Amino acid sequence: MRILMTGAAGMVGRKLTARLLRDGQVAGRAITAFDLHDIVPPETPAAPGVAVAAHTGDLGEPNAAAALVKAKPDIVFHLAGIVSGEAESNFDLGYRVNFDGTRALFDAIRLAGHRPRVVYTSSIAVFGAPFPDVIHDDFQQTPLTSYGTQKLVGELILADYTRRDFFDGVGIRLPTIVVRPGKPNKAASGFFSGIIREPLAGMEAILPVSQSVVHTHASPRSAVNFLVHAAGLDGATIGPRRNITMPGVGVSVAEQIESLRRIAGADAVKLIKEVPDETVWKIVQNWPTRFDAKRAKALGFVAEANFDEIIHAYIEDEMQNKAVGNRQ
Repeated sequence: MRILMTGAAGMVGRKLTARLLRDGQVAGRAITAFDLHDIVPPETPAAPGVAVAAHTGDLGEPNAAAALVKAKPDIVFHLAGIVSGEAESNFDLGYRVNFDGTRALFDAIRLAGHRPRVVYTSSIAVFGAPFPDVIHDDFQQTPLTSYGTQKLVGELILADYTRRDFFDGVGIRLPTIVVRPGKPNKAASGFFSGIIREPLAGMEAILPVSQSVVHTHASPRSAVNFLVHAAGLDGATIGPRRNITMPGVGVSVAEQIESLRRIAGADAVKLIKEVPDETVWKIVQNWPTRFDAKRAKALGFVAEANFDEIIHAYIEDEMQNKAVGNRQ
């Protein structure tokens, strides 16, 4: 079994790589080769019995994608992309990476002619306001950001190429992934992680939107589980609707903060400073809120039951042997 992963240097990519190499198998087959690709050099963990290779470059460059799929991977995890805030602020870059890069990869797979399973990370940004209280699986995709539009185009190409039997694709619409470890990125959603991550470390965090904002979240742990599960799903079970909205925890920012208070105490909450940012608000106000995700759940995808579980997952995975807020 040979795996190709784009976006391997990113947070989810690193965690998925570690998980797959730890398991040694995916979709019931042993992993023998693993190609990791990103615009910056991805880490290449040692794995006995697995040939791990790192590749660096721009998928949109001529022949770059063709070189990656030349070895005919059995499973392709396409995680590469420009995040929401950057795609909105840099229009050309967003389309070049999120659209041109995706099309180049999918076309390279089509031309290679070996029909792998392709797992594509899409986003709930494919949905646009106005929203019902709970968004169902048949709600229309009308993105109101460039990022959401780029992801939706990727979904449509994936469904069509699967229909044409060029590959066996499944797109997973990820909720916002929190709590993200490390430094903030350029995603407009970054504050959802920041208002938890920084206070847990005893640092100040900026909240740029109202506490009444409602959004759906899942942990990095769940994101990895989604990807692994998607890789092994039977195509006939998925059916022709190849893009699936993942489950998650729909909460307000105020409810996030109350979870932080329960776990880390009032002093941690005091580190959150409300500083309205109109640019962020213009993006966030068009994002979806809660999903029922019945189809994903019926297919076996599982996320956290509440936001406390998401914070505990972060503490367990990223903060072992470290102080939490002002608690020891």
